[in-house]
Amino acid sequence: MTENTKNPRVGVGVFIFKDGKFLMGKRLGSHGEGSWSVPGGHLEFGESFADTARREVLEETSLQIKNIRFGAVTNDYFEQEDKHYVTIWMLSDYDGGQATIVEPEKYVDQNWFDFDNLPAPLFLPWQQLLKSEFIEGIRKSK
Repeated sequence: MTENTKNPRVGVGVFIFKDGKFLMGKRLGSHGEGSWSVPGGHLEFGESFADTARREVLEETSLQIKNIRFGAVTNDYFEQEDKHYVTIWMLSDYDGGQATIVEPEKYVDQNWFDFDNLPAPLFLPWQQLLKSEFIEGIRKSK
């Protein structure tokens, strides 16, 4: 491999289910700005998917989660930004705390939604997820 070789990164998106809804935020930042997605971030070296989910949710929303489990995987190429991610979608249940925008440089808004009332526009990995074989299982997880 050369120094200029690009590699996909691993992102983790986390559904936090509470009262039949899940938390979503409107993104700011390097890619997907202005689109909506669940909390999440990058998998760190040596971290499990569940540990990443727990850490990212706490860092971004101040919420505690429980019953963390695998939900889906999508392969997401952002053509305009020339970025490639494998997104691991984790499911969890609300365990405590008040949803707060802890990182205003990453999110400008957040709210609880359900699959019948999704905000727009959706982050590219969400668009992939909605077309995937996994979506029906996630819909039933609420």
